[in-house]
Amino acid sequence: MTIGRRRKLIRRQRTGTALAVAATISFLAGMTDAIGLLSIGDFVSFMSGNTTRAAIALGDGNFAGALILLGALVAFIVGNALGVIVAARRGVVGVLTTVSLVLMTCAGFGAWMPPPCYFYGIVLSMGLVNAAVEHIEGLPIGLTYVTGALSRFGRGLGRWLLGNRNRQWLVQIVPWLGMFSGAVAGAVLQRHFGAASLWASFALSAGLALATILVPSRWSKRYINPG
Repeated sequence: MTIGRRRKLIRRQRTGTALAVAATISFLAGMTDAIGLLSIGDFVSFMSGNTTRAAIALGDGNFAGALILLGALVAFIVGNALGVIVAARRGVVGVLTTVSLVLMTCAGFGAWMPPPCYFYGIVLSMGLVNAAVEHIEGLPIGLTYVTGALSRFGRGLGRWLLGNRNRQWLVQIVPWLGMFSGAVAGAVLQRHFGAASLWASFALSAGLALATILVPSRWSKRYINPG
């Protein structure tokens, strides 16, 4: 096997692994968001929706409701920042392990937590998980939000129709597919098991953390920092 062919094979394997991890994390986010929305009444990973709902609450004079939703935005930002710090020190495995611990705490002790703390805990975990995969072969990709992904997909489609044959934009559909299918699963689980379905999110996150131990560190570092 020539060096060029070997590099191409490694890149394909690295990209495929990154896509699998990204898809699973988006599935986790979609599932958790559906469980949170049906159990709590608010989104836990869709901050665009919470921003709009907070603004509407303010417009309606519901200051308490707006404050809770604005607090969720802060928790999400803190989660993202913490995720970057953990990723820099412990890599993808460290990020997913931290997410699993937060979800386990919320699933196990949520019934005894004040509702806002329970809500913010899950939001924090969804912010954290964004740091697990930020790039796939240098292409930015979102995990818990799909508006940006759909926008990049649409713009890529437009360029393709204009004659640009670069098809890297196709990977942007991965987080949407993961989010959508995860939300379907989360809705089904919540309808059957209620708030206890959050244990499924924990199990998926923990399983993914264990699986990513098998990913070479030189690959996972590229997921965080573009190569």
